[in-house]
Amino acid sequence: MKSIRNTAVGLTLAATSATFATAGELTIATVNNGHMIEMQKLTPKFEEANPGITVKWVTLDEGTLRSRVTTDITTKGGQFDIMTIGMYEAPIWGSRGWVEALEFSDDYDVDDILPAMRGGLSHEGNLYAAPFYGESSMIMYRKDLLDAAGMTMPNNPSWGHVQDAAAAMTDKDAGQYGICLRGKPGWGDNMAFLTTMANSFGAQWFNEDWTPALDSAAWNHAVTFYKDLLDNYGPPGSSGNSFNEILALMNEGKCGMWIDATIAASFLTNENMAYAQAPQAITTRGSNWLWAWSLAIPAGTKQKEDAMKFMEWATSKDYIQLVAETNGWGAVPTGTRQSTYDNAEFQAAAAFADAELTAILSADPENSTQNPSPYVGVQFAAIPEFQAIGTAVGQQMTAVLAGDISVEEGLAAAQEAADREMRKAGYY
Repeated sequence: MKSIRNTAVGLTLAATSATFATAGELTIATVNNGHMIEMQKLTPKFEEANPGITVKWVTLDEGTLRSRVTTDITTKGGQFDIMTIGMYEAPIWGSRGWVEALEFSDDYDVDDILPAMRGGLSHEGNLYAAPFYGESSMIMYRKDLLDAAGMTMPNNPSWGHVQDAAAAMTDKDAGQYGICLRGKPGWGDNMAFLTTMANSFGAQWFNEDWTPALDSAAWNHAVTFYKDLLDNYGPPGSSGNSFNEILALMNEGKCGMWIDATIAASFLTNENMAYAQAPQAITTRGSNWLWAWSLAIPAGTKQKEDAMKFMEWATSKDYIQLVAETNGWGAVPTGTRQSTYDNAEFQAAAAFADAELTAILSADPENSTQNPSPYVGVQFAAIPEFQAIGTAVGQQMTAVLAGDISVEEGLAAAQEAADREMRKAGYY
């Protein structure tokens, strides 16, 4: 039976000195992605409407954010009144009482939130985080370059077709690379992408008895394919690239194709962009991820009432309308509300809308692997130990991509690290 395990986190986290907010001041930890930066710019609108409440931002890259908020929540550090977390943390932390169950006003319209997002951020029927934007993953490609190469992109391509397309769009002498993919280490970074790729090759994180399965032929096939793809058709330094680095490369015209978060489509500036569903190898199961960057309130905060006011504002229909009025419908945070996709102005402004919604609705965290798995999750396994395991494996895969070790050496080390954590936690 698939479930969230209430075992120890598996990491010993030292308490850090906390900077406590003053009364009326909300301290919010968030990720340095475009939609979050825009939320900070619009926050004066919230402060104007709520005299006496001010907002202080702590903006971090993905890896640092995850580390900081995890340390703070597990040590009860009290540094933040609102945390930006995702589908991995929300149900686990909610089940442990680390974050507050959320109750919204009727005007908020919880039922408008896409079921996939509500489900992924809930535990036993309680919503523990409010989605600011949601995402799956998909292919984003330069149709003009593919047309010039005499190729097309089907809506559901194979990885073999993607490889051929990458080869056709690569011109290294001109600084043009066929494909860009994440390589920076992290359980939610390179391993978010690599897990979906491995899923489609028939791999899984754990067998039904919870033993790690990272030394399988399927993982070897997937990682070998990934390395060869980037070695031959990717840009130099791919092992250091994450979302923001690749977004910049795409907008500089240096990448012909990118497989990553659907939310990236909002920030791509080339008018020739087109979209398709994530590639498959031998199965479509788990080939595209499911995630939501969301706002949560740490349990025990003395600012709960004010924090709820901000969360309602930042994740509401009215906020989406505010962004549309400020920047246009093509720039609104997506992946959270059905009303956004029903809006004719959004459909007209966002060429990616249908592809994004299709990807989100097709992701199935309950059945993300070809063979039966004991865990819930597409690009992660929803157990507390996964954060440590995924981080360790991500470091090995970055070393493989950089050419420091072989695929076999990296997967053997990954298997050993995963086995050590699972034994320590008492799974077997």
